[in-house]
Amino acid sequence: MSRNGAFISLEGIDGAGKTSLRELLIRGNYFDNIISIREPGGTYISEQIRAILLDARNTGMAPRTEALLYAAARSQVVEEIIRPALAQGQLVIADRYLDSTIAYQGYGRGLDLDFLIQLNHLCTGGLKPDLTLLLDIDPREGLRRRGEEKPDRLEQEGIIFQEKVRQGYLEIAAREPERVKVINAGREQSEVLAEAVEYLRELVGE
Repeated sequence: MSRNGAFISLEGIDGAGKTSLRELLIRGNYFDNIISIREPGGTYISEQIRAILLDARNTGMAPRTEALLYAAARSQVVEEIIRPALAQGQLVIADRYLDSTIAYQGYGRGLDLDFLIQLNHLCTGGLKPDLTLLLDIDPREGLRRRGEEKPDRLEQEGIIFQEKVRQGYLEIAAREPERVKVINAGREQSEVLAEAVEYLRELVGE
């Protein structure tokens, strides 16, 4: 299948502001022909897998099971939503994608990185984002931002887990600086949005 559109993923630890940024990019009418998804989710099947993954009652889930479920949800959304949208020339914005698996299940859970890289390739057919915006924030600030919001299964893992995940993200960015752009998410939302829009405009040529 040919690929004519552009694919952007938003990454970061919990509380970094990915979902808010995605909504602002859509509502702001900065770009035409946008389609957005969240991970895990985005399709009927993927959303059902999401419910299992984030259910705080599922405390006994093994790390490898967790990784496989994320991969299953991703495989479905890639085939059902992302590839067709790119073939139609659309701009796809994903709230989380491949790097989340490496950061959370690799650096956070301690699973073998080579296994996760192969799993990512298998579930996506090698489809990678053209641009990844990594919203970087101190885990304590991310926790403060979430306030009294009830944590899901991963959010309740605590600060040490989030610090490992953050370090994983930063190492990914250091390895792939052309694709992954680090944005200081501890600033005002308007500043984060302005930097994100600038990166997107560079990518799509607007």
